[in-house]
Formats: sequence, structure tokens, C-alpha cells
Amino acid sequence: MTSIKETMKRKLDVTTFLSKVEKPARYIGGEKNSIIKNPDDQDLIFGFAFPDIYEIGMSYMGMQILYNIVNDREGISCERIFAPGIDMEEIMRKNNFPLFTLENKIPLAELDILGFTLQYEMSFTNILNMLELGGLPLKSSDRDESHPLVIAGGSCAFNPEPLANFIDAFIIGDGEEALVQVLEEYKNHKKSGGSKESFLKCASKTSDLGVYVPKFYNEIYNDDGTIKSYEKTYEEANDVIEKAIIKDIDQVDFPENPIVPLIETVHDRAVVETFRGCTRGCRFCQAGIIYRPIRERSKNRIIEIAKNQLRSTGHDELSILSLSTSDYSCFEPLATELMDYCKKENVSLSLPSLRLDTFSFNVLEQIQGYKKSGLTFAPEAGTQRLRDVINKGITEDDIFEAVSQAIELGWRTVKLYFMIGLPTETYEDLDGIADIARKIMEIHRESGRGGRFNVTVSVSNFVPKAHTPFQWVGQDTVESFRDKHRYLQEKLRIKGVKFNYHDDGVSVIEGILARGDRRICDLLLEAHKLGCKFDGWSEHFSKEKWDKAAKNAGIDSSFFAQRSRHENEVLPWDKIHSGVTREFLWKEWKRAEEGIITWDCRYGCVGCGVNRKVECKWGGIYANDNN
Repeated sequence: MTSIKETMKRKLDVTTFLSKVEKPARYIGGEKNSIIKNPDDQDLIFGFAFPDIYEIGMSYMGMQILYNIVNDREGISCERIFAPGIDMEEIMRKNNFPLFTLENKIPLAELDILGFTLQYEMSFTNILNMLELGGLPLKSSDRDESHPLVIAGGSCAFNPEPLANFIDAFIIGDGEEALVQVLEEYKNHKKSGGSKESFLKCASKTSDLGVYVPKFYNEIYNDDGTIKSYEKTYEEANDVIEKAIIKDIDQVDFPENPIVPLIETVHDRAVVETFRGCTRGCRFCQAGIIYRPIRERSKNRIIEIAKNQLRSTGHDELSILSLSTSDYSCFEPLATELMDYCKKENVSLSLPSLRLDTFSFNVLEQIQGYKKSGLTFAPEAGTQRLRDVINKGITEDDIFEAVSQAIELGWRTVKLYFMIGLPTETYEDLDGIADIARKIMEIHRESGRGGRFNVTVSVSNFVPKAHTPFQWVGQDTVESFRDKHRYLQEKLRIKGVKFNYHDDGVSVIEGILARGDRRICDLLLEAHKLGCKFDGWSEHFSKEKWDKAAKNAGIDSSFFAQRSRHENEVLPWDKIHSGVTREFLWKEWKRAEEGIITWDCRYGCVGCGVNRKVECKWGGIYANDNN
């Protein structure tokens, strides 16, 4: 491996290019609360890479959490890396200038470990682009001992196969403890003169670390292209990779002095995580499965972190982070205390994902006052039948009663979020979306409040995800999505109603990447060669390039996106255990087909299996049939 002294010699000077790019602050580092360690004093340098631009990556709280935890370790430094903007990349390529870390401007090739966070499938081509810009061979099989170890983690790592040829090792699950353990062990391994191969063999044997090493497993295919089995190339590799899990997040460090970006980011505010996980069981939601069980941070600790963050950053906005904010067990006293503090300090408070009951409206009334920005509802489906299929747990009465209360209190904008292409969906369900929007406009007219009132209907396309009850379901085609959008456009020609929808081509590629196997590596490689990057941005996505990439790679897109899987089919992610059993997910899919609701597990354990490994707050009661 490259010595630290050699790394210091290759420390880069980026100032030459800064005057030529749109936002130079993306590349200079040195922000308030950033941590700059002398590389010469470190045993290991870890590059934390977010595969998108600075403004998006700096809004990701997971980076802030791990950045602080890793930099608290003696002898290890964590430095940030982001995808350069298009203008900066052109300059870098023209001048043969490698991608670098923000803190010390170290080229990627000189790091000990390079780690990518995987939050969105459509950023996968950015990973290949960043490896190339860093001067690294794209395939792990082409890298040797002189190159950094390349690892990855995050929600998309729960199906690692589409990136298996490019990543040396994946960390599955919570990273706060697992990442630190991997770094510490690699640091010691490096000191003892061990090879990357020997380290990977050691890490793959540690059952509670959540490490998956793709090279130790081969996919064996049936004649019809499905996966027959997995063959281990390393006998001692684990048969199943159990996710790493933090049992008590209250005892885990959370950043009280996060980095303050130099330019405006997507979410420019102080953020505190109240709890991790969700109990509601929406059948389309991957996060609700892979982050189980619920683990809460104590109210006093949340308030302490919030106050310290606001003092150390100077932010004038505080937001609470969770999958369902008002499901926090101490939500009312927490919200009340935070409101009092924020009013006193002239700080705005954001409480997303609220359950719109009487208390929540009282909270919103106090927070927003006369300004009253838009209220957001997420019915997800247009009819009660389809909401029962997806286990949404919300009725039209819930929506209309909340809207009536909001109108009475003076709100003038309502945003509705729906999904189309959901399993068992019919055009009657699409009619239901328009019916809800029309009824809300009627409620406003009948209220006699007068004045302007607007409803925005936003529609996203359903993408089946691994480790959910819908992982076996075929996705709609691009043509089907487009037909449904056109249909809704006509149905939503209602005065005061605005209609937004997601790009169809992006959704189908996302579906391929979300449930693909190792053959998708060839698709990604071809897409990268054709210049695909920033594919989640509509102005950069090219369906034509992706179609050509699929043809070049010999990939039948419909096989991965539109094809339904059968109960016993071997799935690419079967060797990754989310904590929730496959049997439970199949049972939930069967209940979905029958439109049977499964209750929120706060009202009794539904038997998902997560309490097999870690204690679950509601795991004491097992309901075999909770109709």
C-alpha cells in the first residue's frame, strides 16, 4: 500500500481550477466544524464518498454521523468525497486531474479505504464515474494491493449484486459500529503486513459484522435465466449475511457539531434523529423493513442534541428525522418543549411526516402561525381497496376530516402524494385519485372561506424493492406508466388542481437496478461507457443511452423489471438477511392480494422475525392471524 509520506507528496492543489467552475465552494473544504487531521499522523485514511454533488451529499445526515464517529478514533481520519459537477469534471479530465478528498485534497488512489454510501439506485453510474476520475480500475478483480480497498453500505446494499463486480465488500445494516470495527481491523491488518485478500476472508467470517464479500460467492443460473443457487468460492464465508444492528441508538454518538456547508444545500438545517425503524408495515416500503425494529432516542437526549447543534452551527431551522415523526412514543412532550425552545431562540421548527390529528394541527398552528405553508398528505392510492392492498392504514375520512380542519384553521395549499403502478391497480383506482382531489376542492368551497385554494397532486411510479412483500411483483412498463399519466392528466383537469409526475424511464431503470442480479454489472458498465451519470436528474437521464447499454450488455430489461417472481425462486438478495423473514414477506404478499390489513405492530407482534436477533419493544405478543 502507498505510504502516508507518499500520500503527502501527492496532496493536490485545486485552486488553479476554482475560478473556472460554477460553485467553487463545492471543492475547497474547510467548513465550520469540519475535521482536518494531519495525514502524516494517521495509520489509516478513509474516504467517505457520496455519489452525487456536494449540495445533495451534505444534506445526508448519515454522512455527518459516520464522519464524526470515525474521526473520533485515534489513528484514523475520515475525509469526504463528492461527485464533481459537470463543469469541474470536464476540467479534471482535460487536465488529467484526479478526484480528491475535501479535507486534505488527497487523490482517491492514495487512500487506504474508499467507502461509498448507497442511498439511491440511480446514483450507481456515478460510482463508476468517480472510480474512473480517481484513477482506479472499475472492477475489483483488476485492482491490486496498491489500490485502496473499496467498500459500500447503505439501504441499496441490501441488494448488493448490481455492484458486486466493482465493490470489494459491502457492510449491511447500521454502520455506526460495523464501519468503525471494519476500519480498526483493517488498520491492524495493515500494520501486521496482511493482504487485502486475507483481511476480506477474516471479515467475511465475522457473523455480527454484516460484511458481504461478493468474490466469495458465484451465481449459478438455470436455463431460463433465473438463479439456481449460490456457490461459495471461500468455504468459510457465511451462508447468510446478517445485518449489523445498533441495539440502543441512545448510546450511539450523534453529531452535536455537524459541518456547516459553505453554500446552500438541499436541506440546510440542524437535524436530529428521534428514532430508527417503523411499525406501520406499508408493503411497498423498503425502509420500513430494513430498519426494523423501532429504536428510540430519549426525549432529553434529543433536546440536548438539538440545542447543541443549533449553538454550534448557527442554523435557524431545526428538523426532526424519522420515518414517521408523530409515532415517537413521547411525541407530544417532545414537540411542546422543542416549540417553546425554538420560539425563544427565533428558530423555525420542522416536524415532517406528522399524523394529522388534533394535537398535530395544534403543533402546526403554533409552528407556522399566519404563514401556513402547505400541508402534505400521502394517501399513496386512490381507493380504500388499494390502500388496504398496500397496508397504508389511512381512510378517506381521515383525509377529508384533516383537510376540513386545515381549511378551517386557514391553510390554503394541500399537497397529495400518490403512487401508480401498485400491485392489483385498476383504472378505477386512478379515478379515485381524481375523486379525492375534487372532493377536497368541494370541501373548500363549502367551507365558505373564499380566496385562493390549491391542491397539488404528485404521482410517483411504483418500484418493487428487495426485502419487501412486493419483491416478487412485476413492475409496469414505461408505456403503461405513460398511459396512466395521460389518463390522470385528463381526469385532473380541475380548477385549482396541479398535477406533477415522475419520469417513467427513470423508474423502470431503477426497478432493474433494485432487483437485479450480478449480470446487471455489465449493464452499468455499458451505461457508464455511454456517458450515463446523474441519472436521477431528469436533465441528465437518457433513456436512449440506457436502452443501448442494455442491448450492448445483452440484458433483457423486462426479465428484471416486469417479470413476476414465484414463491420459491432464488432471489439475488436471499443471502442478505434484513432481520425480517422471507416467510413473513410472502405471507404479507398473499394478504395484499386479498386486501387484508396487517395491524401496526405497536398493537401486537405480527411475527416478522426481527426479534429473533434483537429485542423488539412489541415482541412479546405474537398474533398468528391479525385480521
